Amino acid sequence: MQGTLQDLRYAIRQLSKAPGFSLTIILTIALTVSLTAAIFSVLYAVLIRPLPYRQPERIVAVQPCGAQGNAQLASYPDYLDWRQMNGSFQTLAGYKSVGSVNFENSEGPAPLPLVSVTDNFFDVFGVPPLLGRAFAAGEDQPGRNDVVVLSHEVWRRRFGSRASVIGEVVKLDGRPYSVIGVMPAAFRFPLNEADTLYIPIHPTRQQQARRNYWLTTIGRLKDGLTPRLAEADMMRALNNQAQTSPADKGGRISLTEMPAFVVGDTRNHMRLLFYAVLALLAIGCVNIAGLLLIRGVKRDRELALRVALGAGKWRIIKQTLIEALPYSVIGAGVGILLAYGLLHLTRALLATALARGGEVILSGQALAASIIAALLITFLASLVPSLRVPLTTPNWRLRAGGGPGGASRGQRRLRAAFVVTQFALGSVLLVTSGLLFVGLAKLRNADLGFAPDHILTAEVNLSPGHYAARDAVTEFYYPLLDKVRGIPGVKAAGLIQMAPIQNSGWNTEIRINGIPPLSPNSEQLAEYRIVSPGYFEVFQNQMVRGRLPDAGLDTPTSQPVVVVNEAFVKKFIPEGQDPIGKQLDDDMQTTIIGVVRNVRQNIYQAPLAEVDYAMSQIPAEETLRVVGRMRLVIRVANDPVAVTPDLRRVMSGVDPTLPFRTPMTMTEVISNTLIFERLENWVFGSFAGVALLLAAIGMYGLIGHEAQLSTRDIGVRMALGATRGHILWGIYRRVVWMVVTGLGVGLTLTLAIRRYIQSVVAIHLKNDVGYIVALCLFLALLGLAAALFPALHAVSIRPMEALKED
Repeated sequence: MQGTLQDLRYAIRQLSKAPGFSLTIILTIALTVSLTAAIFSVLYAVLIRPLPYRQPERIVAVQPCGAQGNAQLASYPDYLDWRQMNGSFQTLAGYKSVGSVNFENSEGPAPLPLVSVTDNFFDVFGVPPLLGRAFAAGEDQPGRNDVVVLSHEVWRRRFGSRASVIGEVVKLDGRPYSVIGVMPAAFRFPLNEADTLYIPIHPTRQQQARRNYWLTTIGRLKDGLTPRLAEADMMRALNNQAQTSPADKGGRISLTEMPAFVVGDTRNHMRLLFYAVLALLAIGCVNIAGLLLIRGVKRDRELALRVALGAGKWRIIKQTLIEALPYSVIGAGVGILLAYGLLHLTRALLATALARGGEVILSGQALAASIIAALLITFLASLVPSLRVPLTTPNWRLRAGGGPGGASRGQRRLRAAFVVTQFALGSVLLVTSGLLFVGLAKLRNADLGFAPDHILTAEVNLSPGHYAARDAVTEFYYPLLDKVRGIPGVKAAGLIQMAPIQNSGWNTEIRINGIPPLSPNSEQLAEYRIVSPGYFEVFQNQMVRGRLPDAGLDTPTSQPVVVVNEAFVKKFIPEGQDPIGKQLDDDMQTTIIGVVRNVRQNIYQAPLAEVDYAMSQIPAEETLRVVGRMRLVIRVANDPVAVTPDLRRVMSGVDPTLPFRTPMTMTEVISNTLIFERLENWVFGSFAGVALLLAAIGMYGLIGHEAQLSTRDIGVRMALGATRGHILWGIYRRVVWMVVTGLGVGLTLTLAIRRYIQSVVAIHLKNDVGYIVALCLFLALLGLAAALFPALHAVSIRPMEALKED
């Protein structure tokens, strides 16, 4: 124990003797541990942690595909047939995420997520309610479906965790519902929705049609059945169904296990992220190993002296391990704090971008694995000198002074391999993150057809219970627009079903009187929206020709009219013909009255053909069904967020029962649409930044070490007439070789794993070669710059001082 304490005190003194070296080692360990622990925690939460259901491996999602191979949802009659005909499921249920609902209780209105489910929905998950009960058989039938089950978050936040909540009546969209149950805290579905309400399904007459696909189906397999066997059984049911419904012929059904269904399209992204974090961990460990090996070589004489004075092999090993301990403990401690900080800073980003992102916490397993990996490499690198020195003759080491030993060919090759590895892995991360950044910048700067600055958008969901027998347009929307336009700073205001960029939304098949249809194999779809007067002024859609809808001219009793965009004209109107006055081949013979410039419906696609119907022409009895959910859009002279308090006051004045949904600027809408790209950009950018830092440290340490070990050699060469430029070139020739080799290996590796990288960012060599070359040049210049200072220090040595060394 006394010897151990002595070695520990010596190790602490070593920290203060070489503060620069110690800080480098500690920061390397801390950065490696923090980033790998944080990312492994994300991977564990998203991919590995068991879902909070009973036997989640037996829960599957049923994915129908049409005859053309296109994935689709199930129709309600399909679901009823499958439930009756299949023999593989213990329970087969359906659900639909409705979006938000207007929730009202004694505390006032609030928008909450709503999921509409079949009566056996909770049986699939095998999680009993914390209070009350789940839905009973047949409780999804009309007349019995005025009941609601609360998620644990709603029960805690809206009802103060009162056990007496069972039996209370709340209003959802203005209609009364009785609370029958509360789910436990661990249960959540969908996993990315909090504060959720569950009600029995309310299929409308239209939703009960055989060809209306809107229902997501999930099921619990019977004991002993695999998804593949159940899939074959479902195919038999589908084939039997096709006997009576010929339109279902050629379709198929696949079953997706619940973990994969929850992760969805992000699975490949997560796999690449796993490889990236392994690469970062390898870079960190290689850097630690290289630095400690350099330090160990410098101490050859000291260790040889200890052997000469009688220290045994195990005594030397024990000393070197204890000397590595402070680096490991301090580095790991700082790394834990950094990992906590990283996850805290990105929690909102993770919760929005990933299906289980809200569950991400610092995982003990991930943290332990990262620390063990870093500590293991630290101890192993520290052990190498102690294992090597006792095998040699101490007298030779004392006379050699460490120069030959440190500068031996094997040592030089090992240190060069470390640097090449760092630059190779660093170039892969840098190219990936660089192309991600370029892709994100292109999306952010894409021509959207409008300037997002100064535009505010707010969701408006009317409560059917309050507007069932009223004209929502004249009694709510028009008064709302009049008052909004009166807010100081508001330049224009309007309404649209779905704001640009949010989604492609709804589409309809187009036929135009007097114009032959497109070729038989081409789709004839156009996006459609319902807009109010003022919408086009908000987005400044410049008129190309014709006129815009007018509430005074375009009424429910006048000729139905639409405005189309330039993409519509290009797709459906032959060149040279005037679209104004053309009529759509529909039941109402709708007339085109105007053409406006394109606005993107989806940020990832070029503008699609679009038709905009006038809200003023909706019959009074149809307003709630057609425009019950709309988006209020406002153009403001200055900061859009500044009008939020006035907007809240205005909406409350028009309808006090309507919950106020926090508005978003169009800049925020775009940013949220790109949330996953932003997360990827942040993660890979952090990886690339740390990799570059570690590669630069490795190059600096290597050249500095070799220059120090070669001091006498440099002195001799200079004494014999070598110029400083010649010495500097000799050093840099080796640096260039290592950098070029590392970049070559890295680019080869990038091309080899391009298929995996494509899941995150597409690599088009013809278009991206310039970016890739620029990124590699940047990394090469970084390596050359890192080697500059130690190289200049080496050539600044005076020959006589160098010859007197050791």
